[in-house]
Amino acid sequence: MKRLVFTAGCLLTATSAMAQDSSGTPELTVYTYDSFVADWGPGPQIEEAFEATCNCDLNLVGVEDGAALLARVRLEGQNTDADIVLGLDTNLMAAAKDTGLFAEHGQSPDLDLPISWDDPVFLPYDWGYFAFVHDKDMDAPKNFKALADSDTSIVIQDPRSSTPGLGLLMWVKTAYGDEAPAIWEGLSDNIVTVTKGWTEAYGLFLEGEADMVLSYTTSPAYHLIAEEDASKTAAAFDEGHYMQVEVAGKLASTDQPELVDRFLAFMLTQDFQSVIPTTNWMYPAKELEGGLPDGFDTLIQPEKSLLLSAEEAAAARDAALDEWLNALSR
Repeated sequence: MKRLVFTAGCLLTATSAMAQDSSGTPELTVYTYDSFVADWGPGPQIEEAFEATCNCDLNLVGVEDGAALLARVRLEGQNTDADIVLGLDTNLMAAAKDTGLFAEHGQSPDLDLPISWDDPVFLPYDWGYFAFVHDKDMDAPKNFKALADSDTSIVIQDPRSSTPGLGLLMWVKTAYGDEAPAIWEGLSDNIVTVTKGWTEAYGLFLEGEADMVLSYTTSPAYHLIAEEDASKTAAAFDEGHYMQVEVAGKLASTDQPELVDRFLAFMLTQDFQSVIPTTNWMYPAKELEGGLPDGFDTLIQPEKSLLLSAEEAAAARDAALDEWLNALSR
């Protein structure tokens, strides 16, 4: 998360399945989410830094949000132009593996995540906690039950197309288990609208369409650092906050395996990781040599971290989605 300026025409599009451009320079195509490739996102700086070392053309292709990204790759199958997919998370990893389209990364990463990591297919590049962001002068609810009992309005994202939306389903399910349907029923009249992705939801919040928006505990850092605006914060929920670990994976169909390996290794270097906090507004997967930027020390720190394994999230998804749809259809 992330990604906080809203401009049209920020998408790059895939234009060719060729593995080299017209000058003969090798081309590496990375599918990712829209905000990653935006002018204000990590993409431009990462593209410049990697191309300075690879003698290649790094082609970053924006494909909406995380869940839509997986759908695109699944639809294209073996004929996809992508060499790498960057922007899935632990809630989508099992579904991504089930496509049979991804190969093992072959890396031996030295990570600084708050959880252990030994997945042979997907490599993390950042992480964070989901949270509801609001104005500081608001008396925010302290948990989902208090939110449901209040008249606080919220904007959330569709779990079928966005990783934050799916993360919210897992957050409620993990925190409340069999009580999740009742929580959603209570929340249904708090929800102003459900957007396809994060960018639309955050834009509506900034336009004053809702009291709170589903985002990340790190989102207020954007306002503080980039806008010198200390008016935003994230609500600390006492049942805990669900973690998101964002990952990248290698397509088995790639015809640029050496470039893929170089990019995956580059992804965990300081050149890549140092860009993450102030462009993607997430925590880096590797500790930064100079520490986190000033302003990150002001963010709320969840007292309890929630996270399902990839397999547990896959097993819970359909039931959680049905509970959400049933509540919102009444």
